[in-house]
Amino acid sequence: MNMLNKIVVTNIRELFTVSSPKGRFEKMKNRKCYGLSFCMEGQITYAHNGKTVVSDREHAVILPKGKCYTIYGDKSGLFPVINFDCLDFLCDTILALPVQNPETYIRDYEQMKALSLFEENRAKIMSIFYNILHRLSSQNTSCAVIMPAIKYLEHNYQNPNLTNAMLAQQCNISEIYFRKLFAEHYKTTPKQYIIDIRISKAKQLLADGIYKMNAVSERCGFSNPYHFCRVFKKKTGLTPSQYMQQNRIRLP
Repeated sequence: MNMLNKIVVTNIRELFTVSSPKGRFEKMKNRKCYGLSFCMEGQITYAHNGKTVVSDREHAVILPKGKCYTIYGDKSGLFPVINFDCLDFLCDTILALPVQNPETYIRDYEQMKALSLFEENRAKIMSIFYNILHRLSSQNTSCAVIMPAIKYLEHNYQNPNLTNAMLAQQCNISEIYFRKLFAEHYKTTPKQYIIDIRISKAKQLLADGIYKMNAVSERCGFSNPYHFCRVFKKKTGLTPSQYMQQNRIRLP
């Protein structure tokens, strides 16, 4: 669920807990916003476009904005719901998300609900919600397997000798399987992912205007300044010098 790491949440509308009895049958029409629902106990089955999705202790669900679906109460229980808005499109169908340690999510939800009593806690509520989304994304099967490599990259992306074999080793899987899982989750290759990180870091350093070009190239993990300039222009349409001139941060 890499999309959860990319969404920009603009508003937390409501936090409430649904008491769902066994035998419940309800139709939702044109849902007004996106929703994230967990399960304290019980089980619900959602039906949408001929497909069914189960919400239980092991699965949270994302509920799509503007869609119609049916709710069946399989087992009586309680289901916390977080209704929210986000900047871009998220999904057009109900999504089931594997959940590990559901108690952690319930505690986060209860903390958000308590904080929501006071308007000045909005930033804290958003922070907790983003942490929830990050954990849900990380617990996706393919993401969980390759997460050690991503953590390794956070501290070693500037190493020009970084290889797929080194990253696969961090996950204790073969290089071929690593590339397969990486492409499934990030929709790109490990090589391109690393390049994108390095270019993003280069943009920061160029905008700061503290380091010379050779130093920027070295700090971002490029083998030499020529390679850095060539890749940077291919990705941004500008040379590093041009980017610095246009984006350098100047004090007022």
